Amino acid sequence: MILKPEISFNKAVGLLALCLTLTVSACAGSSSSPTNQAATPQAAEQPSAADPKAIRVGFQVIPNAELLAKAMGAVEKEFPNSKVTWIQFDSGRDVNTAMASGGIDFGLIGSTGTSTGIARGLPYQVYFIHDVIGDNEALVVRKDAGIQSLKDVKGKKIAVPFGSTTHFSLLSALKAEGLDASALTILDMQPPDMLAAWQRKDIDGGFVWQPSLTKMTSDGGTVLLTAKKLSEQGIVTADVGIVRKEFADQYPEAVRRYVTVLDEAVQFYRDKPEDAAATLAPQLGLSKQESLAVMNELVWLNASEQADGKFLGTPNSAGAFAQVLKESADFMVAQKAIPSAPDLATYQQAIRNEFLQPEK
Repeated sequence: MILKPEISFNKAVGLLALCLTLTVSACAGSSSSPTNQAATPQAAEQPSAADPKAIRVGFQVIPNAELLAKAMGAVEKEFPNSKVTWIQFDSGRDVNTAMASGGIDFGLIGSTGTSTGIARGLPYQVYFIHDVIGDNEALVVRKDAGIQSLKDVKGKKIAVPFGSTTHFSLLSALKAEGLDASALTILDMQPPDMLAAWQRKDIDGGFVWQPSLTKMTSDGGTVLLTAKKLSEQGIVTADVGIVRKEFADQYPEAVRRYVTVLDEAVQFYRDKPEDAAATLAPQLGLSKQESLAVMNELVWLNASEQADGKFLGTPNSAGAFAQVLKESADFMVAQKAIPSAPDLATYQQAIRNEFLQPEK
């Protein structure tokens, strides 16, 4: 989506300016806890306001603080009296489905999926920004497909997970270029399926994130366009932490403690990037150096930075990220991906920025 110039320029510059002031580096440990492809709907048992009996985390394999915290076993250490279950998803669309069914308590989803989930009235709220997306998401095309610029995708087969940040980025880029989506074949594929289709040479390109992005570029692909480049045009995307509203209302201190775990992971990455990369590498299926490279493609923000007005803000001052979500939803309405979008106030109310601050 192309944001209004007077809004998007300031927003993009603000995001990028803060991003550039951060020195990227992150946390360590080893992974544990079972992972499943889908969440089994069930009501979370509720023993006390401070210490939930069960914590179900819907995660994605994205090189940010949550995956690092998982690899470290940090959540299990913080909540020794809770049963922590890690449930893996391939894209935000399935995270929305799991939240709708009550199958997870925490989830990671792109800003586009978050905006549409809120528009559909799903029972969750934003509590954290896991990362601002940069070169970690890109449109990769075959070197032999004859695609030198975005205009050359006419008549080509391009894959993307529908409803994801990359879907939003692709449609936004086409619009900016004056191309109608009907000029090419856009296929709905989850990253594992996209990689398989790429290896079979069934597609000419795909807009995807890491680690599939690296695997596709290593197998005859070249990057045509990145999310970082789009952000310079005001097309801002991020990976967002969402929490089930009922869980957040009953266990607010547990949500704050979860944010503390994520903050510790961010700090570990900044202090000891090589160690953090070695810890995360098995989760990503990449080497240590490859892992560090893809970790550095994202901007990791701690809770204090996210309380800035450029992002989630504070309880007394709404942040600009609500506007990003609102405009993302408006764009998806224009693309007929969702029927309608709520007003800005609805998005502001869906952000629980009080969890970014210690309880007074």
